[in-house]
Amino acid sequence: MEEGNRTNTYLIPANSKKSMLLFGVFNKVDLTIFIIGIGVSFLLMMFLPVSNFWVAILSISPGLICSFLVFPIPNYHNIRTVIRNAWIFYTTRQRYIWKGWCFEYGERSKK
Repeated sequence: MEEGNRTNTYLIPANSKKSMLLFGVFNKVDLTIFIIGIGVSFLLMMFLPVSNFWVAILSISPGLICSFLVFPIPNYHNIRTVIRNAWIFYTTRQRYIWKGWCFEYGERSKK
């Protein structure tokens, strides 16, 4: 490129938002949820008799649930985001604006 014909041609990489995340996957809330879930599972495994199958399942369930919530998926940040978006969609009133071929834009014309 010539020095006199310089234009602002910036390329934004596709993963530019990932640099704002911890480990490229988690934000602070996600990492907090994950650490608390694993910590609670670890404490339950220390204090409950995990020789029984159902007690073992109960003790690892907080870690599994929290891991499921922060698991990254395409087109969304993680499953927690999908659940939040679905909750907002089904609990708030939706307003659909339809403009078809029979809709007149502006005031009605007098013919």
